[in-house]
Amino acid sequence: MQIPFVNLKAQYETLKDEVAEAIQGILDSAQFIGGEALASFERDFAEYCQARHARGVANGTDALHLAIRALGIGHGDEVITTAHTFIATAAAIAATGARPVFVDIDPDTCTIDPRMIDRAITDRTKAIVAVHLFGQPADMDPIKDIARRRGLYVLEDAAQAHGAEYQGVRTGALGDVACFSFYPGKNLGAYGDGGAVTTNNAAIAERIERLRDHGRTSHYSHAEIGFNSRLDALQAAILQVKLRRLDEWNANRRRAAEWYTAELAQSGIKTPFVRKGSTHVYHLYVIATKERDAIRKTLDEAGVATGIHYPVPLHLQPAFVHLGYRLGDLPYCEAMAAQSLSLPMFPELARDQVRRIAAIVRAATEQDSQQELQRESPYSPAAQRAETAKELR
Repeated sequence: MQIPFVNLKAQYETLKDEVAEAIQGILDSAQFIGGEALASFERDFAEYCQARHARGVANGTDALHLAIRALGIGHGDEVITTAHTFIATAAAIAATGARPVFVDIDPDTCTIDPRMIDRAITDRTKAIVAVHLFGQPADMDPIKDIARRRGLYVLEDAAQAHGAEYQGVRTGALGDVACFSFYPGKNLGAYGDGGAVTTNNAAIAERIERLRDHGRTSHYSHAEIGFNSRLDALQAAILQVKLRRLDEWNANRRRAAEWYTAELAQSGIKTPFVRKGSTHVYHLYVIATKERDAIRKTLDEAGVATGIHYPVPLHLQPAFVHLGYRLGDLPYCEAMAAQSLSLPMFPELARDQVRRIAAIVRAATEQDSQQELQRESPYSPAAQRAETAKELR
């Protein structure tokens, strides 16, 4: 039985009639850019995120890039973030001309460690990008306390956390501005690229709207140099259909995560830790083990797809070598890069599939542990034979 890492076909089967109707509505209207479909989705998504404003953009990377620009951040500025994230987080900072400054993660949650932020702040620091990693919000209260005290902006990279909550507040309304990706595999995914920016600040929303459309204030009037980064109406219509199912899908992901955690409870493998007061939406279910590569190979041979998020932390990426980081600078990021393994996770994941995956993981762990014991124990047959041979000599 093959088990995919993500199963978008299964999801599509449950809503294909609604999606077809939504797409037909756009085709009939011929409003492919902008129009009521986009405006309607933006209203609904803002309300869902408990934010006042949402603006659709072309993808999640553009959401981050335009949000940073909208805050007036650019050349000579610094933005603090985590190195344990997809490169888009830091690439968007660099695209404005600002310098990404990487700090380590909390070893329990794998999100940015607020205790590391203060010491990284300089007179050039303008913002903190908190990544809600794998579906769990970063620890926002201490981050916002630091930002208030030091006069900094707080941005949420919520690309993996649609619908997650921190202390009763949804991602998208926790910082000055939040950035979402609608890449197809996300908890809320389009049928192509897409993204959005949410904020409670009307001026920021207005500037995002301008920047996404060539800095335009009217048809041929451009207040600034902007970009072509629009969420098209077809994707907006599809996303609006899927938004109605998001809470149900997230609940199913949490159920699958609970199954995994129960099945792996006695395995010695590190399973996801959920911070008190947070609601995890499990975009990914990530375990950590020193036997990662062997377990992944065993799962692959059994037809179970897996992923590694992320094998090379950003501070060690060739693209950021000019920043001067070295191996050992961020030990927890580096440890997770070496040990993390993402297991299949999607709302339609069945109980028996989780049982099978977990059984393979446990068996591979026990086998590797036994091999390690035989290599290291002075009482192993191999060690005893070697000792006997020494005595005979």
